Order: sequence, then C-alpha cells, then structure tokens
Amino acid sequence: MKLNLRVWRQKNDAAEGAMATYQVDGISPDMSFLEMLDTLNEDLILRGEDPVAFDHDCREGICGACSLVINGDAHGPERTTTCQLHMRSFRDGDTVDVEPWRASAFPVVKDLVVDRSAFDRIIQAGGYVTAPTGAAPEAHATPVPKADAESAFEHAECIGCGACVAACPNGSAMLFTSAKVNHLNVLPQGAPERETRVLDMVARMDAEGFGGCTLTGECATACPKGIPLPSISAMNREWLRARRKAKG
Repeated sequence: MKLNLRVWRQKNDAAEGAMATYQVDGISPDMSFLEMLDTLNEDLILRGEDPVAFDHDCREGICGACSLVINGDAHGPERTTTCQLHMRSFRDGDTVDVEPWRASAFPVVKDLVVDRSAFDRIIQAGGYVTAPTGAAPEAHATPVPKADAESAFEHAECIGCGACVAACPNGSAMLFTSAKVNHLNVLPQGAPERETRVLDMVARMDAEGFGGCTLTGECATACPKGIPLPSISAMNREWLRARRKAKG
C-alpha cells in the first residue's frame, strides 16, 4: 500500500508543534502500525532528516507504552493497542493522521511521545498493598469469593496506556484510577488500605490536572483491555464510603 501520513512534529514541550506530511510506499497489510512508522523513519534517516519519535516497548499489547491518536481515535480504528493494530485496517491511498495523546496532564516530550508519569504518581499514592505476602501462598489459603476474584482480574488488566484519557473529552483519568483502586480494594490483601487508597489516589489524580468525569463513556470504548465503565461508579462508592468513615 501507499499511504499519505500527516504526523504531529514537535521538538520539545516548549516548542510550537505542527502536522507534517509524508508518503510511505510498499506497506504490507500484515505490518503493524508501529512497523509502518519504522519504515517511515528509515526513509527519513536515509534522507538525513530527524526521525519521528514515538513510544513503544514490548509491541505485544502488554506494556502500554504505545500511545497514538490515529485519525482521531485513541489507538486507531480497532479496539486494540497501537502495536497490535495492523495495516490491513487501512486502504491503499488513505490519508492517516497520527497525533500524540492530548491532555494537559500528558505534556508532549517530543513529536508523538508524551510524559505519562502522572499515572506513576497516582499509583504511588496508593496502588499497592502493605500486607507482607511473602512467597506464593498455598492455594485457597486466603479464600476469595469468585465474583471478587473475577473483578480483581478484570481491573488488573489495565496496562496504563492512557487511551482512556486521550479519548475522554474532559481529559479525565477516572477509568485508569478506578481500575487501580478496584483491583486491590476487592481483595483481602488490599483491605488495610481500602479507605486511604481511594482517597489518596483520587486526590493525586485531581492534583495532576486531569479533567472531571461526566460519564460520557468514551474511555471504556477506547480501552484496549475492556475495563468496564461501571468501574468508575464502583470507585465513587468506595470514595464516598471512605469519606464518611474518615469524618465519622
């Protein structure tokens, strides 16, 4: 395939950015989107131009590093990560816009790379357990109801990519934060910090400058791991419970 690319170029967080137009040829439908960008960068390097900076690591849909808005959609037209998006989702001659995540809490580092350390600070505020778990425990040593175990696994699938923030019209991080809160709060190992966890993580999220949640649902639609929208309501209930307990 031959594609027309319009890519966001920005030297650093203080510089003005703009869309730059490129053409790539010989793109196989079996290539991933990141492999297509690799092809573009090879051409740019051969021409003595600065390659496009973009985030990536495992390229297996696990690490959450890849973070691109493609034709206005976080991660592109399929519900998957950018690294698992294949070029068969596009047609020969298509014009493809490639931009970074857009959120005030995710400043651009260079080109398509954004600083998502705000997520790290939210997790540092309470996304952990203090109970000494030691080595792998004996099976069924700590009984966990099946529904709670399934909920914990579902929320633990969050890879912290930030697609929820990029898709949200308010730039809210509620889906991410709720996933990190809920996957620990439903387990007995997370019980000692149940109240402080949700209060501290929500406070840190607000301090980082993320927008407020209005439950538009764009976050859950864009999430490549399928974190459900009711996760936010569950965290809100946890927060109200913790506030009442703190005041009592």
